[in-house]
Amino acid sequence: DPYKLFPNLMLSGINISGPLQCIVSDMTAFRLKGVYYELTLYMDLWNNEILSYSLSSKRGDRMTYMSGLEGLIGLKSKYPDIEMILHTDQGSVYSSKSFNELLPLYNIIHSMSRAGTPTDNAAMEAINGWIKAEMFNDLHITSNDSIEREIADYIVFFNEERPAYSLNYLTPKQYKEYHGMLTV
Repeated sequence: DPYKLFPNLMLSGINISGPLQCIVSDMTAFRLKGVYYELTLYMDLWNNEILSYSLSSKRGDRMTYMSGLEGLIGLKSKYPDIEMILHTDQGSVYSSKSFNELLPLYNIIHSMSRAGTPTDNAAMEAINGWIKAEMFNDLHITSNDSIEREIADYIVFFNEERPAYSLNYLTPKQYKEYHGMLTV
């Protein structure tokens, strides 16, 4: 079978006490000036930091998931002793053989939402909504020519300048520094 499903480890009440222990990922789609885009994000659930991402203007482009995963693997390889859970939905790429063959090589444990239950990945779903609202309503991204740069700039803004209520109004970067944790 080319597709594999994994249990939802988030339901077990895992304790997240530091960075890189639980990463959530999802893809969100949007249109800008008639062009369709897919943005895949990998976010640390401990401090809401976006660790890796990938953007494509090709519908169904598996490489947005794989490129984002490569960025995450690059970070994970710096801290091989940290046991990392990667929580995703049951999408075809996340359940694919090629995606799942990589995870054990880097001591990454896969967790999946239950079918048809987006609330199992609520933090990532919320971030996707905020990002799209802020990028297009607040930051007024209007050009396809600069979308890659605008996304990169927004990720820096999100991680380093945007305070989060769930982090006691600290940014993800400030939260990590306040707790004296490793920098990734």
